Amino acid sequence: MLCARIGMLKRFVPQQKAALGFTASRLAHSLPDLPYDFNALEPVIGAEIMEIHYKKHHATYVNNLNIAEEKMEKALAEGDTNAAISLLPALNFNGGGHINHSIFWTNLSPNGGGEPTGDLKESINRDFGGFESMKKELISKTVAIQGSGWGWLGYNPHTQRLRLAVRPNQDSLFPTLGLIPLLGIDVWEHAYYLQYKNDRGAYVNAIWNIINWDNVADRYANARMQN
Repeated sequence: MLCARIGMLKRFVPQQKAALGFTASRLAHSLPDLPYDFNALEPVIGAEIMEIHYKKHHATYVNNLNIAEEKMEKALAEGDTNAAISLLPALNFNGGGHINHSIFWTNLSPNGGGEPTGDLKESINRDFGGFESMKKELISKTVAIQGSGWGWLGYNPHTQRLRLAVRPNQDSLFPTLGLIPLLGIDVWEHAYYLQYKNDRGAYVNAIWNIINWDNVADRYANARMQN
């Protein structure tokens, strides 16, 4: 199991180079540029939440991921299996946090909302019986997450179908379920609590007003090209 998980990391990390912004020969990660101002998503997500979420939480995942990868590189070079095993939780948590948030920011837009069009819309109709049906199911699954986590619309490259899924904490979609992430909804409390308090449902319902369907559609088109 350990060898399989380390092997997956070795295969998965190179696939993320372009998406996650590597800055050094050691594959150091960097915080991606936010594609809009902190206040651009108001009133759905306030500027204070966005700034804290991006500059504090996401930045911490990036910093801790770089630290964990440096330690993993050293452990593997020295053949220290015990040290490598101990680092897997940190790699999973901080790597997932970096991947998930890098997708999340681009999934949102001040000009978002409405419904998808084109191939994405047709596939949603095929796999869920319509946009409203998919939206209702994803809202229900995401609001019901116990504790912290993410709700996802993903693409299964084996069945070539769309699928809804939820993941706990910062578990990322592809390494854990083999699904290519298209749209993610963050329901960690730091994503909404300053504004929505304990009303997660209000936040999850409101976020559809700022979904960047062009970004989701581009991700879908790219995922299908990988088959």
